[in-house]
Amino acid sequence: MEIKYCWRCKMEVPMLDKEEFTIASELYSKGFKIAKSDRQEKFKELLDNYNRLTGFEETEPNAIMHHSIEQIGPDCEHCGKPYRTPKAKLCAACWNKK
Repeated sequence: MEIKYCWRCKMEVPMLDKEEFTIASELYSKGFKIAKSDRQEKFKELLDNYNRLTGFEETEPNAIMHHSIEQIGPDCEHCGKPYRTPKAKLCAACWNKK
């Protein structure tokens, strides 16, 4: 787990490493198989896992699915915020080009 800027959330959040994200993905899939109608109940196990790992009180299961270190690129040389993807050539935060 590492704290990084999320361009979708527009704030710094805990990003999961590969192993942590694999577990989160499995819990996310499991949540869709639960017959409850309340989203918080369906994804309780995912939310509890993320909150326990990070100490961050996330309430949106979909947000966790884009909080993966492997999905973002390296930090921008100009502003320090990560590129949106590992292949990105343009920083969405400051428009710096690699």
